[in-house]
Amino acid sequence: MAWAGILPAMCIGISCAGQEDAVLPNIIYILGDDLGRADIGCFGQEKIETPNIGRLAAEGMVFTNHYSGQAVSAPSRCALFTGLHMGHAYIRGNDEMGARGNVWSHEAMLADSSLEGQRPLPAGTVTIPRKLKEAGYTTACIGKWGLGYPGSESTPNKMGFDFFYGYNCQRQAHTYYPPFLWRNEQREYLENQLLPPNTKLDKGADPRDERSYTKYEQKQYAPDLMYREVLDFVERSKNEPFALFWTTPVPHVPLQAPERWVRHYVEKFGDEEPYLGNKGYFPCRYPRATYAAMVSYWDEQIGGLVAKLKELGLYENTLIVFASDNGPTFNGGTDSPFFDSARPFKSEAGWGKASLREGGIRVPMIATWPARIPAGTKSDLLSAFWDMMPTMCEVVGVECPPTDGISMLPTMLGKNDKQQKHEFLYWEYPESGGQKAVRIGDWKAFVRNIREGNREVELYNLATDPREQQNVATEHPDVVKKVLEIFRSEHSDSEIERFQLPVW
Repeated sequence: MAWAGILPAMCIGISCAGQEDAVLPNIIYILGDDLGRADIGCFGQEKIETPNIGRLAAEGMVFTNHYSGQAVSAPSRCALFTGLHMGHAYIRGNDEMGARGNVWSHEAMLADSSLEGQRPLPAGTVTIPRKLKEAGYTTACIGKWGLGYPGSESTPNKMGFDFFYGYNCQRQAHTYYPPFLWRNEQREYLENQLLPPNTKLDKGADPRDERSYTKYEQKQYAPDLMYREVLDFVERSKNEPFALFWTTPVPHVPLQAPERWVRHYVEKFGDEEPYLGNKGYFPCRYPRATYAAMVSYWDEQIGGLVAKLKELGLYENTLIVFASDNGPTFNGGTDSPFFDSARPFKSEAGWGKASLREGGIRVPMIATWPARIPAGTKSDLLSAFWDMMPTMCEVVGVECPPTDGISMLPTMLGKNDKQQKHEFLYWEYPESGGQKAVRIGDWKAFVRNIREGNREVELYNLATDPREQQNVATEHPDVVKKVLEIFRSEHSDSEIERFQLPVW
């Protein structure tokens, strides 16, 4: 294993010698779900309005070469919280653990909480919140978990979070009007009736009549409830260092958004063909307008969070990191090509979410810390989710466990001469036919359909071919040889059968 090992702290926090008078920063990590790299204005979006995220970018640093942990949700979060890439991580794909029973039935899950959730991390896994607690932080996760089922050894409260509110289970997040959410280890039932995902329009309903879709809107919209908890946590934690991971399900399908924002984009885009549910999730009268509405609604919430921080006098000394768990999706009525969501990369199915193509794993990242990070700056530092563990350990002054990451803090502070750099980044993905990818400088290597016996390494020069259209592997056998060496050195066999991929 080529892990970075234990990294020294840079005396940023109060725990460092000679810095007893320093004040630990608050930390807020904002994680979008299936948000494309270019779904926000500061990364090139032209149709969706995101002024508050744009303001974060203007007041901080934009990272243009940042990658998610994986091409889908649960393993990407595993990489984020543990600092391990997909050759070493315990969770390498989505695993609903179907052997437990009828895990895809929402009626069954409502009756039996043990059917919720995904494969758990092992007990005692070292996570970012656990390390932050060593430095005296109060920790919270608000949003979507996806790394263990209720009652398992890997619920948020057992993995280092003092407070959790939201969806334990990814499948439960397939409706924004769920019958319950979780508050710590207990269900909190809502004033919503169970409406299973994939419920179609009533027989004979007119798909162009807005009234045909009223059953998909209920009393309590989960993102509203979670945002209220975000503000409440900040308010009650204002007198002590806190770390908040706001892992919103937005803008993951289903397409459900507040009416005022939907109406705004209907007026902006004009009429459009309704989505009837043929690609999963719920039907939607105005799918493009609703997707844009979800992103702008979330942007509005981010603006409200920043306003709360300023009101409490916390904004200057709060490190805010913004990112997405993977690239844009292709189902549920979304239209990623319409929004050019992965610009400059391809956004179509097979090139975004669930693919190790650039559109599936290159994600937006913004870091804002007014007291320390220079405003209006950009960095092309090659980085990934597994860098967050060493970065946050260095920020707060605690020893970092062995990881695959490097601390990005020197770059954030404008100390580029002190920045360690990755020689390469590595991924393996056991789903979508089995895939592997490596990034070395401007080179991107990609292998598809591994489970079908394919072993051909495709090679692209991202500097001249960001959309990965011209395979130049035969012209650069030396690079291909290096890629194969990385495949072997960075892969450890997974103990989970569904995550296993061959090495060659």
